[in-house]
Amino acid sequence: MNSIPHVDMSRYDSDFEGFVQAIGEGYEVNGFVALTQHGLDNDIIHDALDISRELFALPDEIKKQYHMPGQGGARGYTPFGTEIAKDATHVDLKEFWHVGREIEGTPKYPQLQPNVWPAEVPEFKTRMLSLFNELDKLGRRVLAGIAVYLGEERDYFESRVDSGNSILRPLHYPPIIDEGTPSVRAGAHEDINVITLLVGSREPGLEVLSKSGEWIPVTIIDGAIICNVGDMLQRLTNGVLPSTTHRVVNPPAPYSHKSRYSIPFFLHFNPDVVIDALETCHSEDNPKQFEPITADEYLNERLREIGLLK
Repeated sequence: MNSIPHVDMSRYDSDFEGFVQAIGEGYEVNGFVALTQHGLDNDIIHDALDISRELFALPDEIKKQYHMPGQGGARGYTPFGTEIAKDATHVDLKEFWHVGREIEGTPKYPQLQPNVWPAEVPEFKTRMLSLFNELDKLGRRVLAGIAVYLGEERDYFESRVDSGNSILRPLHYPPIIDEGTPSVRAGAHEDINVITLLVGSREPGLEVLSKSGEWIPVTIIDGAIICNVGDMLQRLTNGVLPSTTHRVVNPPAPYSHKSRYSIPFFLHFNPDVVIDALETCHSEDNPKQFEPITADEYLNERLREIGLLK
């Protein structure tokens, strides 16, 4: 692998069978694909990135008013130097804000907490919710292709993600002042959730670990959205679709001297979904690798591992 495969999302409507094969094979080999022709308006992406820069430019004492201790960073602000990759020894060089599903009335699940919005940046709410909703829709189209590739009905995932505890995470990696720091912007890790859709940064730094053990740089081509398999989908497919290790390394100058911004969308199952290997994904040759677990139990287990839950 010297790059990740590109998948043309317009084939979802024009050639669904071809789309299913392209996305399924891309994930089975790499766990990562780049979505092109996805139909998401570039203005929505750029508006969200612009308002993120405005948010993170606020003084630390203001941002920290929106930090919600003891909630695993589920909503609001998480300060610089808080999150650490599983099994890592140094914290990541980043700060971020979590936006969840906007709930009206009583939530279907108590895990769906109310969002926290910064009064100092009033447009942050509308721009982030626009991007959240668009990526949620796009993610469901990706999942429809995955479902058919795995031998399930096209709408298999719909009732399993319609109230998922999904998260939009505007991210800021500040300029690297100490070139000799042992920390990196994001240590080697796999994502917890079902699939991740990433918009934003054009700067170098994102790398994917190939099956041969080689780190492959990923550059987001203009307009494409990176989409990768998370650990929940890996468990559901018994490893047929791999959750691939990736990281954000500290780039060389001059990139290291300026901020990096990106916005991943972590699509999650509904909290009560039991993640157990699909019948089509285990056999005598590939016995079940994982015990059944609910999505909420698994999420909390992993949040403790990365230091967001104590």
